[in-house]
Amino acid sequence: MKKLKLIFAILALLSATVSMAAAQSEQKFAELGDFKLENGEVIQDCKLGYRTFGTLNSDKSNAVLFPTWFGGKSEQLAGNFGKGKMVDDTRFFIIAVDAIGNGVSSSPSNSRKQSGEQFPRFTIRDMVNAEHQLVTQTFGIKKLHAVMGISMGGMQTFEWMVAYPEMMKLAVPIVGTTHQTAFDLLLWSTELKAIEEARKFDTSDNAGAAMVGRIHALALFTPAYRNSATPPKEFEAFVKKEELNYLDSFKTDDWASQLRAMMAHDISKTFGSMAKAAQAVKAKTLVVVARQDMMVNPDPAIEFARLLKTKALEVNNACGHVYATCEGAKVNAAVAKFLTQ
Repeated sequence: MKKLKLIFAILALLSATVSMAAAQSEQKFAELGDFKLENGEVIQDCKLGYRTFGTLNSDKSNAVLFPTWFGGKSEQLAGNFGKGKMVDDTRFFIIAVDAIGNGVSSSPSNSRKQSGEQFPRFTIRDMVNAEHQLVTQTFGIKKLHAVMGISMGGMQTFEWMVAYPEMMKLAVPIVGTTHQTAFDLLLWSTELKAIEEARKFDTSDNAGAAMVGRIHALALFTPAYRNSATPPKEFEAFVKKEELNYLDSFKTDDWASQLRAMMAHDISKTFGSMAKAAQAVKAKTLVVVARQDMMVNPDPAIEFARLLKTKALEVNNACGHVYATCEGAKVNAAVAKFLTQ
Protein backbone atom coordinates (compact mmCIF):
# COMPACT_ATOMS: atom_id res chain seq x y z
CA MET A 1 0.00 0.00 0.00
CA LYS A 2 2.80 2.42 0.93
CA LYS A 3 4.55 1.59 -2.34
CA LEU A 4 1.36 2.34 -4.29
CA LYS A 5 0.91 5.65 -2.47
CA LEU A 6 4.50 6.57 -3.32
CA ILE A 7 3.94 5.72 -7.00
CA PHE A 8 0.73 7.80 -7.11
CA ALA A 9 2.54 10.70 -5.42
CA ILE A 10 5.34 10.57 -8.00
CA LEU A 11 2.84 10.40 -10.86
CA ALA A 12 0.94 13.37 -9.43
CA LEU A 13 4.16 15.35 -9.14
CA LEU A 14 5.13 14.49 -12.71
CA SER A 15 1.67 15.45 -13.94
CA ALA A 16 1.84 18.77 -12.11
CA THR A 17 5.29 19.45 -13.55
CA VAL A 18 4.12 18.69 -17.09
CA SER A 19 1.04 20.89 -16.60
CA MET A 20 3.18 23.75 -15.31
CA ALA A 21 5.56 23.46 -18.27
CA ALA A 22 2.62 23.39 -20.68
CA ALA A 23 1.08 26.45 -19.05
CA GLN A 24 4.36 28.32 -19.28
CA SER A 25 4.69 27.62 -22.99
CA GLU A 26 1.11 28.54 -23.84
CA GLN A 27 0.51 31.43 -26.21
CA LYS A 28 -0.11 34.63 -24.25
CA PHE A 29 -0.70 38.23 -25.31
CA ALA A 30 0.25 41.61 -23.88
CA GLU A 31 -2.17 44.44 -24.62
CA LEU A 32 -0.10 47.47 -25.65
CA GLY A 33 -3.04 49.72 -26.53
CA ASP A 34 -2.57 52.20 -29.37
CA PHE A 35 1.13 51.75 -30.10
CA LYS A 36 2.93 54.69 -31.70
CA LEU A 37 5.56 53.90 -34.32
CA GLU A 38 8.77 55.68 -35.31
CA ASN A 39 7.05 57.24 -38.31
CA GLY A 40 4.25 58.69 -36.16
CA GLU A 41 1.63 56.16 -37.29
CA VAL A 42 -0.25 54.10 -34.70
CA ILE A 43 -1.02 50.38 -34.52
CA GLN A 44 -4.48 50.39 -32.96
CA ASP A 45 -5.19 47.88 -30.17
CA CYS A 46 -1.67 46.51 -30.51
CA LYS A 47 -1.11 43.01 -29.14
CA LEU A 48 2.23 41.32 -28.63
CA GLY A 49 2.34 37.54 -28.44
CA TYR A 50 4.77 35.68 -26.21
CA ARG A 51 5.50 32.40 -24.44
CA THR A 52 7.55 31.88 -21.29
CA PHE A 53 9.83 29.02 -20.26
CA GLY A 54 11.45 28.52 -16.87
CA THR A 55 10.92 30.51 -13.68
CA LEU A 56 11.58 34.19 -13.01
CA ASN A 57 13.69 34.48 -9.85
CA SER A 58 12.84 36.74 -6.93
CA ASP A 59 14.98 39.69 -8.03
CA LYS A 60 14.02 39.26 -11.72
CA SER A 61 17.63 39.00 -12.79
CA ASN A 62 17.53 35.78 -14.84
CA ALA A 63 15.28 36.85 -17.74
CA VAL A 64 16.35 36.18 -21.33
CA LEU A 65 14.41 37.80 -24.19
CA PHE A 66 14.34 35.80 -27.43
CA PRO A 67 12.46 37.46 -30.38
CA THR A 68 11.36 35.48 -33.44
CA TRP A 69 13.11 35.24 -36.79
CA PHE A 70 11.59 36.46 -40.08
CA GLY A 71 8.13 34.95 -40.43
CA GLY A 72 8.71 32.83 -37.33
CA LYS A 73 6.41 32.13 -34.38
CA SER A 74 7.33 31.89 -30.69
CA GLU A 75 6.30 28.22 -30.62
CA GLN A 76 9.07 27.49 -33.14
CA LEU A 77 11.70 28.77 -30.70
CA ALA A 78 10.92 26.17 -28.02
CA GLY A 79 13.47 23.68 -29.37
CA ASN A 80 16.27 26.02 -28.28
CA PHE A 81 15.24 25.90 -24.62
CA GLY A 82 15.97 23.25 -22.01
CA LYS A 83 18.78 21.68 -20.06
CA GLY A 84 21.70 21.00 -22.37
CA LYS A 85 20.30 23.27 -25.09
CA MET A 86 21.09 26.83 -26.13
CA VAL A 87 19.25 28.37 -23.15
CA ASP A 88 18.78 26.34 -19.98
CA ASP A 89 15.22 26.90 -18.78
CA THR A 90 16.06 25.41 -15.38
CA ARG A 91 18.38 28.37 -14.86
CA PHE A 92 16.85 31.18 -16.92
CA PHE A 93 13.38 32.64 -17.43
CA ILE A 94 12.94 32.87 -21.19
CA ILE A 95 10.49 35.23 -22.87
CA ALA A 96 10.01 34.08 -26.46
CA VAL A 97 8.29 36.99 -28.17
CA ASP A 98 6.38 37.12 -31.46
CA ALA A 99 7.71 40.07 -33.46
CA ILE A 100 5.13 42.51 -34.84
CA GLY A 101 3.86 41.38 -38.24
CA ASN A 102 4.38 37.63 -37.77
CA GLY A 103 0.68 36.79 -37.85
CA VAL A 104 0.44 36.16 -34.09
CA SER A 105 1.23 39.61 -32.72
CA SER A 106 -0.59 42.52 -34.35
CA SER A 107 -0.19 42.07 -38.10
CA PRO A 108 -1.84 42.98 -41.40
CA SER A 109 -3.53 39.56 -41.43
CA ASN A 110 -5.17 39.77 -38.00
CA SER A 111 -5.83 43.46 -37.41
CA ARG A 112 -9.54 44.23 -37.20
CA LYS A 113 -9.18 47.97 -37.79
CA GLN A 114 -6.10 48.15 -40.06
CA SER A 115 -6.10 44.99 -42.12
CA GLY A 116 -3.99 44.22 -45.17
CA GLU A 117 -2.22 47.12 -46.82
CA GLN A 118 -3.87 49.55 -44.38
CA PHE A 119 -1.62 48.23 -41.60
CA PRO A 120 1.00 50.86 -40.61
CA ARG A 121 4.57 50.48 -41.87
CA PHE A 122 6.71 49.43 -38.91
CA THR A 123 10.45 48.96 -38.43
CA ILE A 124 12.81 46.68 -36.52
CA ARG A 125 13.10 49.49 -33.95
CA ASP A 126 9.31 49.46 -33.56
CA MET A 127 9.46 45.71 -32.87
CA VAL A 128 12.08 46.38 -30.20
CA ASN A 129 10.15 49.25 -28.64
CA ALA A 130 7.09 46.98 -28.33
CA GLU A 131 9.23 44.26 -26.75
CA HIS A 132 10.67 46.79 -24.30
CA GLN A 133 7.14 47.70 -23.26
CA LEU A 134 6.36 44.01 -22.76
CA VAL A 135 9.46 43.45 -20.60
CA THR A 136 9.10 46.54 -18.43
CA GLN A 137 5.33 46.83 -18.08
CA THR A 138 4.03 43.26 -18.29
CA PHE A 139 6.87 41.65 -16.35
CA GLY A 140 8.23 44.61 -14.39
CA ILE A 141 11.79 43.69 -15.37
CA LYS A 142 14.31 46.53 -15.08
CA LYS A 143 17.28 44.72 -16.61
CA LEU A 144 17.44 41.57 -18.72
CA HIS A 145 20.15 39.01 -18.23
CA ALA A 146 20.35 38.70 -22.01
CA VAL A 147 18.73 39.56 -25.31
CA MET A 148 19.32 37.11 -28.13
CA GLY A 149 17.82 35.99 -31.40
CA ILE A 150 18.41 34.26 -34.72
CA SER A 151 18.30 35.91 -38.18
CA MET A 152 15.71 38.71 -37.90
CA GLY A 153 15.85 37.95 -34.18
CA GLY A 154 19.55 38.80 -34.44
CA MET A 155 18.65 42.08 -36.16
CA GLN A 156 16.33 42.87 -33.26
CA THR A 157 19.14 41.99 -30.83
CA PHE A 158 21.50 44.46 -32.51
CA GLU A 159 18.76 47.09 -32.31
CA TRP A 160 18.20 46.35 -28.62
CA MET A 161 21.93 46.85 -28.00
CA VAL A 162 21.82 50.47 -29.19
CA ALA A 163 18.21 51.41 -28.39
CA TYR A 164 18.29 50.24 -24.76
CA PRO A 165 21.98 49.77 -23.90
CA GLU A 166 21.42 49.69 -20.14
CA MET A 167 18.60 47.12 -20.35
CA MET A 168 20.69 43.96 -20.73
CA LYS A 169 23.81 42.40 -19.30
CA LEU A 170 24.52 40.19 -22.33
CA ALA A 171 23.61 40.23 -26.02
CA VAL A 172 23.81 37.34 -28.49
CA PRO A 173 22.89 38.24 -32.10
CA ILE A 174 22.99 35.03 -34.16
CA VAL A 175 23.25 35.18 -37.99
CA GLY A 176 21.80 38.70 -37.82
CA THR A 177 23.06 41.99 -39.19
CA THR A 178 23.44 45.62 -38.17
CA HIS A 179 22.23 46.76 -41.60
CA GLN A 180 21.44 45.29 -45.00
CA THR A 181 24.14 44.96 -47.64
CA ALA A 182 23.36 45.36 -51.34
CA PHE A 183 23.25 41.55 -51.67
CA ASP A 184 20.74 41.31 -48.78
CA LEU A 185 18.60 44.02 -50.34
CA LEU A 186 18.67 42.20 -53.68
CA LEU A 187 17.23 39.11 -52.01
CA TRP A 188 14.57 40.90 -49.95
CA SER A 189 13.50 43.24 -52.75
CA THR A 190 13.18 40.29 -55.14
CA GLU A 191 10.84 38.54 -52.70
CA LEU A 192 8.86 41.76 -52.28
CA LYS A 193 8.70 42.25 -56.06
CA ALA A 194 7.43 38.67 -56.48
CA ILE A 195 4.64 39.40 -54.00
CA GLU A 196 3.72 42.70 -55.64
CA GLU A 197 3.60 41.15 -59.12
CA ALA A 198 1.56 38.18 -57.89
CA ARG A 199 -0.92 40.55 -56.28
CA LYS A 200 -1.79 41.96 -59.70
CA PHE A 201 -3.35 38.61 -60.64
CA ASP A 202 -4.11 37.01 -57.27
CA THR A 203 -5.69 38.79 -54.29
CA SER A 204 -5.63 35.78 -51.97
CA ASP A 205 -3.79 35.69 -48.62
CA ASN A 206 -0.99 33.61 -50.09
CA ALA A 207 -0.38 35.44 -53.35
CA GLY A 208 3.17 34.78 -54.51
CA ALA A 209 3.74 32.11 -51.85
CA ALA A 210 5.11 29.47 -54.23
CA MET A 211 7.56 31.88 -55.86
CA VAL A 212 8.72 33.29 -52.51
CA GLY A 213 9.20 29.73 -51.29
CA ARG A 214 11.55 29.05 -54.20
CA ILE A 215 13.50 32.29 -53.66
CA HIS A 216 13.82 31.67 -49.94
CA ALA A 217 14.99 28.09 -50.47
CA LEU A 218 17.62 29.37 -52.90
CA ALA A 219 19.23 31.53 -50.19
CA LEU A 220 18.83 29.42 -47.04
CA PHE A 221 21.60 26.94 -47.91
CA THR A 222 24.72 27.08 -50.08
CA PRO A 223 24.87 25.54 -53.57
CA ALA A 224 27.20 22.84 -52.21
CA TYR A 225 24.66 21.79 -49.59
CA ARG A 226 21.73 21.79 -52.01
CA ASN A 227 23.68 19.76 -54.58
CA SER A 228 24.60 17.12 -51.98
CA ALA A 229 21.18 17.03 -50.28
CA THR A 230 19.01 17.02 -53.39
CA PRO A 231 19.93 14.75 -56.32
CA PRO A 232 18.55 16.05 -59.65
CA LYS A 233 16.03 13.19 -59.81
CA GLU A 234 14.54 14.44 -56.51
CA PHE A 235 14.46 18.10 -57.50
CA GLU A 236 10.80 18.31 -58.50
CA ALA A 237 9.69 16.69 -55.23
CA PHE A 238 11.93 19.07 -53.26
CA VAL A 239 10.56 22.17 -54.98
CA LYS A 240 6.95 21.01 -54.59
CA LYS A 241 7.51 20.45 -50.87
CA GLU A 242 9.03 23.93 -50.46
CA GLU A 243 6.11 25.52 -52.30
CA LEU A 244 3.54 23.62 -50.23
CA ASN A 245 5.24 24.67 -46.98
CA TYR A 246 4.64 28.30 -47.89
CA LEU A 247 1.18 27.76 -49.33
CA ASP A 248 0.12 26.25 -46.00
CA SER A 249 1.24 29.13 -43.78
CA PHE A 250 2.07 32.14 -45.95
CA LYS A 251 0.22 35.43 -45.42
CA THR A 252 1.21 37.87 -48.15
CA ASP A 253 0.77 41.13 -46.26
CA ASP A 254 2.52 39.82 -43.12
CA TRP A 255 5.52 38.64 -45.13
CA ALA A 256 5.72 41.93 -47.03
CA SER A 257 5.46 43.97 -43.82
CA GLN A 258 8.41 42.22 -42.18
CA LEU A 259 10.37 42.35 -45.45
CA ARG A 260 10.01 46.14 -45.48
CA ALA A 261 11.04 46.34 -41.83
CA MET A 262 14.23 44.39 -42.53
CA MET A 263 15.03 46.38 -45.66
CA ALA A 264 14.94 49.62 -43.63
CA HIS A 265 17.04 48.17 -40.80
CA ASP A 266 20.17 50.13 -39.90
CA ILE A 267 21.21 50.54 -36.26
CA SER A 268 23.51 53.46 -37.09
CA LYS A 269 20.82 55.76 -38.50
CA THR A 270 20.35 57.71 -35.24
CA PHE A 271 24.09 57.84 -34.53
CA GLY A 272 25.56 58.96 -37.84
CA SER A 273 28.03 56.09 -38.08
CA MET A 274 28.40 52.46 -37.08
CA ALA A 275 31.43 53.37 -34.94
CA LYS A 276 29.30 55.75 -32.85
CA ALA A 277 26.57 53.12 -32.58
CA ALA A 278 29.14 50.65 -31.24
CA GLN A 279 30.22 53.18 -28.62
CA ALA A 280 26.66 53.19 -27.25
CA VAL A 281 26.68 49.44 -26.53
CA LYS A 282 27.05 48.48 -22.87
CA ALA A 283 26.24 44.75 -23.02
CA LYS A 284 28.91 42.11 -23.21
CA THR A 285 28.32 40.59 -26.63
CA LEU A 286 28.75 37.28 -28.42
CA VAL A 287 28.24 37.79 -32.17
CA VAL A 288 27.58 34.56 -34.06
CA VAL A 289 27.88 34.51 -37.85
CA ALA A 290 27.79 31.92 -40.62
CA ARG A 291 30.67 32.59 -43.00
CA GLN A 292 28.85 31.10 -46.02
CA ASP A 293 25.50 32.73 -45.24
CA MET A 294 23.69 33.64 -48.46
CA MET A 295 20.59 35.04 -46.74
CA VAL A 296 22.08 37.48 -44.22
CA ASN A 297 25.53 38.66 -45.24
CA PRO A 298 27.91 38.12 -42.28
CA ASP A 299 30.29 41.02 -43.00
CA PRO A 300 28.37 43.80 -41.14
CA ALA A 301 28.10 41.66 -37.99
CA ILE A 302 31.79 40.74 -38.14
CA GLU A 303 32.73 44.42 -38.57
CA PHE A 304 30.50 45.45 -35.65
CA ALA A 305 32.14 42.81 -33.46
CA ARG A 306 35.48 44.37 -34.39
CA LEU A 307 34.17 47.81 -33.40
CA LEU A 308 33.09 46.32 -30.08
CA LYS A 309 36.61 44.91 -29.69
CA THR A 310 35.32 41.37 -29.50
CA LYS A 311 35.80 38.44 -31.85
CA ALA A 312 32.80 36.98 -33.64
CA LEU A 313 32.10 33.26 -33.34
CA GLU A 314 32.25 32.12 -36.96
CA VAL A 315 30.86 28.88 -38.30
CA ASN A 316 31.98 27.99 -41.79
CA ASN A 317 29.99 25.24 -43.43
CA ALA A 318 27.82 24.46 -46.44
CA CYS A 319 24.62 24.85 -44.39
CA GLY A 320 24.90 28.62 -44.75
CA HIS A 321 22.14 30.55 -42.98
CA VAL A 322 20.76 27.34 -41.49
CA TYR A 323 24.06 26.84 -39.67
CA ALA A 324 22.47 24.59 -37.03
CA THR A 325 21.96 21.77 -39.54
CA CYS A 326 25.74 21.38 -39.62
CA GLU A 327 27.09 22.92 -36.41
CA GLY A 328 24.17 23.46 -34.07
CA ALA A 329 25.81 21.68 -31.13
CA LYS A 330 28.93 23.87 -31.39
CA VAL A 331 26.96 27.11 -31.37
CA ASN A 332 24.59 25.93 -28.63
CA ALA A 333 27.50 25.03 -26.37
CA ALA A 334 29.26 28.35 -26.94
CA VAL A 335 26.08 30.37 -26.31
CA ALA A 336 25.13 28.32 -23.24
CA LYS A 337 28.57 28.92 -21.76
CA PHE A 338 28.43 32.64 -22.56
CA LEU A 339 25.05 32.99 -20.82
CA THR A 340 26.47 31.69 -17.52
CA GLN A 341 28.57 34.84 -17.07
